[in-house]
Amino acid sequence: MSLLVVDIGSSACKAVAFAVEGEILAQHASAYSAAVSAPSHAEMNPCRFWEAVCTCTRSVTRNLSDPVQALCLSSHGETFVPINERNQAIGRAILNQDSRAIHETDWLEQELGRHHLFEITGLVAHPMYPIPKILWLRRQQPDIFSSAAKFVTVIGYVLLKLGLPPYVDYSLASRYLAFDVRKRCWSGEILESAELSDDRLPEPVPAGTMIGKVGASAASQLGVPSGTAMVLGGHDQPCGALGLGVTQPGQVADSMGTYECVLVASDEPILSDAAFAASLNSYCHVVADKFVTIAYFPSGIMVRWLHDLLSNNLDQSESERYALLEAHAPPGPSGLCITPNLIGTCNPDFNPNARGIIYGLSPGSGPAHIYKGILEGLACEFAQATWLLASVVGQFSDLHVTGGGTRSAMGLRLRAALAAKSLHVMRCREAVCLGGAILAGVATGEYRSIDEGVRQLVRENAVVAPEAQIASAYADQMKQYQWLRSLNAPAAN
Repeated sequence: MSLLVVDIGSSACKAVAFAVEGEILAQHASAYSAAVSAPSHAEMNPCRFWEAVCTCTRSVTRNLSDPVQALCLSSHGETFVPINERNQAIGRAILNQDSRAIHETDWLEQELGRHHLFEITGLVAHPMYPIPKILWLRRQQPDIFSSAAKFVTVIGYVLLKLGLPPYVDYSLASRYLAFDVRKRCWSGEILESAELSDDRLPEPVPAGTMIGKVGASAASQLGVPSGTAMVLGGHDQPCGALGLGVTQPGQVADSMGTYECVLVASDEPILSDAAFAASLNSYCHVVADKFVTIAYFPSGIMVRWLHDLLSNNLDQSESERYALLEAHAPPGPSGLCITPNLIGTCNPDFNPNARGIIYGLSPGSGPAHIYKGILEGLACEFAQATWLLASVVGQFSDLHVTGGGTRSAMGLRLRAALAAKSLHVMRCREAVCLGGAILAGVATGEYRSIDEGVRQLVRENAVVAPEAQIASAYADQMKQYQWLRSLNAPAAN
């Protein structure tokens, strides 16, 4: 028997089938892109998510010898879909990168207080979250707002397509800006201020809940057996932390994707004044009675930017191009200082107007120099994120790492050295899906507990230790980076 996990990202969907021993049996990804209908708007026809899920699962199961016994869904956060009483989408999905609801975010802050919102939700108010956008719909598109019976997550929308209730797990509910992370329920105070009733939001239940079985019609579209158990996953970051074995207080994960997220697990949400000042997010883990606190920054987007600039050489694959750049990079500091803030900064200042800076270009600066300069900038940003997180949650020396960034040995060595941390590279790079497999395996009785699932499936591949010689070589550049990044700080009011 196998466990099938689908992770619905903001730009691509991925399905991975695992043997119960943890081996990847098959995987497939399907990309999609947002529609930008107006400045600061990012939307998508929700059918694209469903079509991508079906494409991925059919591709994975087509030649799968082990029948699928359970399907688990995880997804990115914040994106939501308005649906009517007949469980049909009545508008486009409004995506997480959409920032139209600045006015409504400001209003919520003034109405409830920025700090009080953080104390309830573990989030600092921002237009990415669904509640401000739902209020925007009420003001700007009242026909959609009034016709919407519920505003569901991407997972909720897919569940409706499967004929199942659109449940939301606690971790994804936490991304609405209306979830009381201590009480694990919708906040009556926030919803009353917003004049929204909780029946217009999906019902929250724990991650790992078995919520039904896939019927014959939906099973044929997915390519799975009729009666396959449907297990609720959660937000991709805590799912990825579970897939890295980060379940206990003080354990730390780093996910190196389009955004790089440094995450620490805890027994309680971390809602201190220091966490608020650093704009950290602290919310429910997919592991029962645990929480996660995260700091994050744009990461892979900067590497992708360089890749796209150089992609006119069609004779090279993406991996070959990166390998060539790494092979020709200078052995020491590149001589460049680069901030990776192409689409703004994150913790602690969250300045959407910040932009990437390249300092130190000379006639001798070639693609390999710029590539290494980007890796150096990402290592500087990573170091600052770990120090910021440690100043709030306490010191730590080790991180479990996953994601596309782990493919660069140079990038890992720079991160480890500049942050003075040991990086534990895990064998399975699909940590989000592996976390979903653990949830599915526990729900179906393959593993007696989360801890047993972690012991059976999570394996370490290598450890990258910090090198003092590299850190010393970059001491001056780290100071220069901090100064350069300060140029992107928001102007004082």
